[in-house]
Amino acid sequence: MTKISVSSPKAIKQASKILQEGGIVALPTETVYGLAANAIDEKAVAKIFSAKKRPSFNPLIIHLPNMEEAQKYAEFNDIAKSLAARFWPGALTMILPKKKNTNLSNLVTAGLDTIAIRVPANKIMQQVLKISALPLAAPSANKSGSPSPTTAEHVAKSLGSEVDMILAAGKCELGLESTIIDMTSKQIVILRPGAIIAEDIEDIIGYKPEYDFGIHEKPKSPGQTLRHYAPSIPIRLNAVDIRKDEALLAFGSTKFMGIRGGGRISDLPDYAFKNLSEKGDLYEAASNLFLMLRELDNGKNKSIAVMNIPNNEIGIAINERLERAASS
Repeated sequence: MTKISVSSPKAIKQASKILQEGGIVALPTETVYGLAANAIDEKAVAKIFSAKKRPSFNPLIIHLPNMEEAQKYAEFNDIAKSLAARFWPGALTMILPKKKNTNLSNLVTAGLDTIAIRVPANKIMQQVLKISALPLAAPSANKSGSPSPTTAEHVAKSLGSEVDMILAAGKCELGLESTIIDMTSKQIVILRPGAIIAEDIEDIIGYKPEYDFGIHEKPKSPGQTLRHYAPSIPIRLNAVDIRKDEALLAFGSTKFMGIRGGGRISDLPDYAFKNLSEKGDLYEAASNLFLMLRELDNGKNKSIAVMNIPNNEIGIAINERLERAASS
């Protein structure tokens, strides 16, 4: 298993060198841990797909240190520039027309004439971007389809020795992948919801963007396949009680929850109960989602019941992840 390295200046320089030499490195962002490779190096990008067992038709997000570098790879109209000025660095990915004659790997764009691009806010990721001086393709650092990693330990458990280095910097702040918006048509469309919500975008563009959470044979963005973010055991949504041998992923008060056939939620062992947010805070719940799904997928539980999550603000993003995780 690959050693986990604390994100010291020495480790950051080492990670940057590995990337320059065509290796792959797991590192933190403000959303989830990413599996990074030089987006220009076809063989390096192929290592991402191999490690994750990711289908090659699924495009990757390019991470860059600033707007100046981003404009080398994508065409920005005035609206895109306004969104970048407001939300970058941060958890917003824009799908934009790809500039012609870029030297990016075709695997990154899955052969499309569009590119998914973002400027992350995480300080460690920013340092690696600047020291390596590379555009970095960096999907979540886990096997495709499983819950995204929010700690270095999650990466090590999921990918083992298939990654050259794991940079550790604690738990990710947001815990959900970036919001992805499609900027290639007249109306802006949210393809994947995240911490930057529709109302935030509406403040800049003057109208509320539409959603497209559909399943696509040739997706424009990550996360558009049917089964995604899923633990190894079944998930049951909007539970009002739980079955025997079922774990509970709660949200808010469990006062009116019970166990079928008799029993209280307080009787559940620790390995079968997690609460995304006891106080009903959706942002806290988003931060805990993947972490707690992993903790309940522990070999002792046969399935997971999930309480209702309000479908507003970042709750839309939480529910989108849970619905894909529950799909069979």
